[in-house]
Amino acid sequence: MERNTGQLKDALGRVIENLRISITDRCNFRCVYCMPAEGLQWLPKADLLTFEEIESLASSFVRLGVKKIRLTGGEPLVRADLPKLVERLARIDGLEDLSLTTNGLGLAKIAPALSEAGLDRVNISLDSLVRAVFEKIARRDALDEVLCGIESAACYFEGPLKINTVLVRGINDGEILSFSELARREGVEVRFIEFMPLDAQKDWKADQLITGKEIHDTISQKYPLKKDPHQDPHAPSQDWVFADGQGGKIGFIDPVSAPFCESCNRVRITSDGKLRTCLFSVGETNLKSILRDPSNEGDPNQKLEEVIRKAVWNKEPGHLISQKGFIHASRSMSQIGG
Repeated sequence: MERNTGQLKDALGRVIENLRISITDRCNFRCVYCMPAEGLQWLPKADLLTFEEIESLASSFVRLGVKKIRLTGGEPLVRADLPKLVERLARIDGLEDLSLTTNGLGLAKIAPALSEAGLDRVNISLDSLVRAVFEKIARRDALDEVLCGIESAACYFEGPLKINTVLVRGINDGEILSFSELARREGVEVRFIEFMPLDAQKDWKADQLITGKEIHDTISQKYPLKKDPHQDPHAPSQDWVFADGQGGKIGFIDPVSAPFCESCNRVRITSDGKLRTCLFSVGETNLKSILRDPSNEGDPNQKLEEVIRKAVWNKEPGHLISQKGFIHASRSMSQIGG
């Protein structure tokens, strides 16, 4: 295993520069593709990483070469005193980008404080522009509040502002053009994320999947697209711009139909302090236990970073969705953090 290279690498040579930290498993939505209507059994508060522990882990990863951190959940906005955590993380020397993924509920109220604390940008999940369909998916009547959150994000964060949309066949697949028109009108990037087998109910079926290619073809028939010349080669999204020069972008995250595992530069920490080297990992590395071990001697950061390097070195080659040998992840999406 390579050591002290100044980069966090796995055995396949992938350099890890992107860390996603879940700060809670709780959520105020009950999206049909994620969890049952009654919700899940939430972690006790004592099991969650404290702000101090999150800062310690984030600092270790940045020292190892991570440049971007995204806060996720559950729904991160339900975590009390979130701006205080953002302020801690924004001060980490060497961190180049601090962002957050949210469902947007309550964002309008807290956006000013998050911006002042140092948050660079947000991604907002939005699965329908039709009130009744939104309520059917999220099991909450909150479309107007989410749209207010999007407006607020556009005012308070430099961006780019990204809208994440999961299409499920027979539910919201009739809104493809509506979302592309949102991108054109508002100048935002709408990213279509393929429906993945990460629901807590394990009800995912392949025939519910709408592939990125199908969405691309639908959009380009009315609004021709061309490749984004500024495409990030390590980003999960394949980005396109409108050929007529109209503002906004369309992104496609296609982990099922077109996996991008060979270029993956991300790892994740769950809200209870477990390191997952793949969204579909069946095993985890307990980092919280190192932070809370009363018998720690010497420099705890050194031990922590050695454990991180070893875990990342063994990062999975890929997830095998839709292939023989695929094994469901050991937790659902809301328990992992997106």
